[in-house]
Amino acid sequence: MSADAAAVEFRSVTKVFGSGAERHVALDDIDLRIERGEIFGVIGYSGAGKSTLVRLINALEKPTSGTVTISGTPITGVPESAVRTLRRDIGMVFQQFNLFRSRTAAGNIEYPLEVAGWKRAERKARVAELLEFVGLTDKARAYPDQLSGGQKQRVGIARALATSPSLLLADEATSALDPETTGEVLRLLKKINAELGVTIVVITHEMDVIRAVADRVAVLAEGRIVELADTFEVFAAPKAAPTRSFVATVLHNRPDAAELDRLRELHGGRLVTVDVDDDSGIGAALAAATAADVRFEIVYGGVSTLQDKTFGSITLALHGPDDALDRVVADLARKAG
Repeated sequence: MSADAAAVEFRSVTKVFGSGAERHVALDDIDLRIERGEIFGVIGYSGAGKSTLVRLINALEKPTSGTVTISGTPITGVPESAVRTLRRDIGMVFQQFNLFRSRTAAGNIEYPLEVAGWKRAERKARVAELLEFVGLTDKARAYPDQLSGGQKQRVGIARALATSPSLLLADEATSALDPETTGEVLRLLKKINAELGVTIVVITHEMDVIRAVADRVAVLAEGRIVELADTFEVFAAPKAAPTRSFVATVLHNRPDAAELDRLRELHGGRLVTVDVDDDSGIGAALAAATAADVRFEIVYGGVSTLQDKTFGSITLALHGPDDALDRVVADLARKAG
């Protein structure tokens, strides 16, 4: 493994299911590099190809064409024995927890260590360490039916970490949880990344999850990556239509056509929506507007902070002489641009 090897790399990967009239292209010519030590998000609607992508990473599916490498080692076109060795370095966290109902929390976490042939004393020590790490020491002897959804998922995460993998795949890991519990699980994933250095790939259809944990994100649509960027860039300036749709479900900071009609009726004047970030000079533009006898009112919008940077948009209702309004609108466009 070279020092600069990516945690995961897809090179011209295509995955096709079926043939003829039943042929379905699940992934189409995917190039993707997930760096070691990052939390990488993959988001898309149902049928976008997310599940296929994660199954290619852990070699549960093989690509029709192209190559997939894990830490610089091919996971495609190699013997099954080599694939099994590579899989030992990959932990999986599932939407429905997939715990053994007949085993306690400790027993579930211990299972992969038994399979790996660890000695009993070593297994018990590792299980105790992981229960403490995920905050469930007092639930060691509890069975899954005695645990809440969030506790079950934390057991699942501890089990995935049992053999100290360098890569953790979280496939819709919070979809079955309520918002408060989702926050707890996402904070745990960030802790795993920060304290253990584990690379995490988060597969989701929820943009809130991406905003909470991901360093970078790939947006999938119809089997293709339509956008790939830092999470801040995706939220602050989404380019592809599916990305804008996802971002709109979270931010709600730009009025749609119906809302604009309502705002015009309610406030009158000229409505202008401008983007806001740490470098924009909106304050100076609004001070100049006041000096030019243009009154303004903020009637819609929101400003957020992500990755220690500010972004958002505000909609203003401007009132004043037409020529002054033209100058103010042009000034706002320059400052926001």
